[in-house]
Amino acid sequence: MPGAKPRSKVMPSPPSSGRRRLPLGRRRLGLLLLALPRRAGAEPPWPARPLRLLVPFPPGGATDLLARILAERLGVRLGQPVVAENRGGAAGVVAAELASRMEPDGHNLFFASIGTAAINPHLHAKLSWRPEDLLPVILFADLPNVIVVRADSPWRSLQDMLAAARARPGALSYASSGSGSSLHLSGEMLKADAGVDILHVPFRGGADVANQLMGGRIDIGINNLPSVIALLRGGQLRALAVTGPERAPALPGVPTVAESGMPGYAATAWFGLQVPRGTPEAVIARLNAEVNAICAEPATRGRVEDLGAGCRGGTVAEFTDFIREENEKWTAVIRRSGAQVD
Repeated sequence: MPGAKPRSKVMPSPPSSGRRRLPLGRRRLGLLLLALPRRAGAEPPWPARPLRLLVPFPPGGATDLLARILAERLGVRLGQPVVAENRGGAAGVVAAELASRMEPDGHNLFFASIGTAAINPHLHAKLSWRPEDLLPVILFADLPNVIVVRADSPWRSLQDMLAAARARPGALSYASSGSGSSLHLSGEMLKADAGVDILHVPFRGGADVANQLMGGRIDIGINNLPSVIALLRGGQLRALAVTGPERAPALPGVPTVAESGMPGYAATAWFGLQVPRGTPEAVIARLNAEVNAICAEPATRGRVEDLGAGCRGGTVAEFTDFIREENEKWTAVIRRSGAQVD
């Protein structure tokens, strides 16, 4: 048509792949970044997934109650769930063996007790794991054991009970949460110091001890305070004495064994965090720092103290020295009392 401008030729668009293509410059930059080697020594972030906390006693006892408080708070602080897994058996021997063989990647933790770390290595002639295969991280809590009887028992004091034991050697029985536990050794030390013969009957955990005692199948229970404190407050059980060096704040009216005519007697249970050998030092340092922070939380301290225990904390080196000292103490107790695995 005269005077009309020529129309520009429109080139057809290439078929779309459905994906938006980056500008050429950005594509080249991405390829260069992919080609760069990873920084030497770079570690993936930790924790990268939920953590496992192996607990060496069944649910319901002091070990379990304290472990779950720690697991809950540690999970919040680390940003990953910490799952408490109960593996009872042989006063912690079963769980300690399993813990020593766990992958040392920082995601496997062990809630150690006085029994697993300081008693069992000397009470058993042979163990299928080595204590040095579990590395100390931090002391979390400690507590006294308590000597208890049924509410309808005729014994009102520890001396009443010991007098009955002397009158009938071998006739009375006491229960613990297993051979090799601090409860067992507390009882054996009591027998040796008092010169009495009382039959030891091991059970699977603190809750089981309380149930057997209330059911009338045993005469005396030696238990961690958190396992029976509700029953003591409710009047189902009666406390004769606590085994610690001082009276327990949760039971201020109950005397110590030492106050009950056996000066020098003291037995305190404790719990801490360990990891399998090979766990990175940076992970151990982080765990130590986080548990110290947890022990400083007023709300957490209150929860622990309400169970009759106390939060501790400290450095890795302090916990290492503490375990060594406890091994020396309980080795001497085992030799003096003649305690054996039933």
